[in-house]
Amino acid sequence: MRPDTPAENVVDHTAEAARLERTADRYPEDAEALLLRAAAHLELADARPAATALYDRLLATPDTLENAPLVRALKASNLWEYDHEAEARAIIDGIRATPPRDPAPWVIVAESLEAHDELEAAHDTFTEATTLLLTDVAEPPYATHPLLFGRHRVRRMLGLPHDDWDARADTLHSSPVSLDELHDPKRVWSLGSDNPAELEAEISRLQAELGAFRAALSRPFPVAVLHWPAEELSELLSAYPELAAEYPSHPEHLATIESSLRELSTSGTPNLGIVTGTVPSYEAFAASEGSSPSDTTLLPQYATTLAARGRAVAWPPQRTSDCWCGQNQPYDTCHGA
Repeated sequence: MRPDTPAENVVDHTAEAARLERTADRYPEDAEALLLRAAAHLELADARPAATALYDRLLATPDTLENAPLVRALKASNLWEYDHEAEARAIIDGIRATPPRDPAPWVIVAESLEAHDELEAAHDTFTEATTLLLTDVAEPPYATHPLLFGRHRVRRMLGLPHDDWDARADTLHSSPVSLDELHDPKRVWSLGSDNPAELEAEISRLQAELGAFRAALSRPFPVAVLHWPAEELSELLSAYPELAAEYPSHPEHLATIESSLRELSTSGTPNLGIVTGTVPSYEAFAASEGSSPSDTTLLPQYATTLAARGRAVAWPPQRTSDCWCGQNQPYDTCHGA
């Protein structure tokens, strides 16, 4: 620990992993998200065999997982870090052979290959994923940006010329420092330079990278607004009519969600999201708080709890993505209009 680092900012990763495992036992419907976070803490604590045990625990029931390829990819990346290269490669080959439609597993396995100097294989993996997920896509979703950025980075390290996908990555990159500069293999030489101007330029580049990493890392933990689907809201109001003042009608409920999020965004609040409630889950939450579900003060607490359990979806969606309300319409012609 650096001498100027406050002790309260130091995370006990082992203790946090244990806490998340206990929470997963209390909320089995959210076990996947909670145990993945617990495994990440164990990896940071260098308890990699224990992290693998958590991945195996999840993979023991693959049919119940929302994203089994993601769990396998994380397991492969972890295995390679403590000398189980052959098993990691086998898992990576399996993921590439049965290509997932989610970009996250692709990013993890490609970056794992890149981290172990398998640059050609990393390039091929990034390219396979980009071709699969972004061909004929006018506006790449946010979740696919790391594919384009990672591919750009590996191609710079291999000395390959820019192509159309690299140009797309350049247009998506919002940092004042260009991708070509950020991914320049020669940058590492400047870190040993005695020239103050070169060092200052490198510090600026690193600050730009850090800002991008912070923005990406902050997205999964949003300020969340509670959304009730029509059927759930009808059931909620039938059981607890006292909540009718909060929810005069379902269309008004949806309009209030969008307007509230826009107001928060305008005020500068970052990392906004939406969590979807269910009556059984809400009743269980109320019971755990020793209160009645008709207590309106529980509603924001319930939303915060769902967000902490990894149930939030980032807002706003991409313009051409399905609207958050679940009506199977593009966001820009539905609540984003």
